[in-house]
Amino acid sequence: MTLDEYNTFCGSLPFATHVVQWGGAHVWKVGGKVFAIAGWSGGEELAVTFKCSEFAYEILREQPGCRPAPYLASRGMKWIQRRTGESMDDEALKDYVRESHGLIFRALPKRVRSELGAAA
Repeated sequence: MTLDEYNTFCGSLPFATHVVQWGGAHVWKVGGKVFAIAGWSGGEELAVTFKCSEFAYEILREQPGCRPAPYLASRGMKWIQRRTGESMDDEALKDYVRESHGLIFRALPKRVRSELGAAA
């Protein structure tokens, strides 16, 4: 997945907003809360970080090309960073980013969801 493809996909999700911060990372948020972060992994492939369920975290953290997300996972949060497509292709990555968006959105206070114009 290229950076443009990542940004186009994340931008297609409901109520998503984009900011470049933290040293050039492309950060996508919903309701002001981060659901995906992309930056270069030091190689040629785009590294994408996303929130996931506890179950998915336990599986993905052991998969080639994936790891617990730096900083976030060390603080007990269930975030994974896909560094290569070795065990997760781009379509699966999109599914995980879509789920991350949903996890963050559903955790937003009702007031914030209402301000976004989302049905309760």
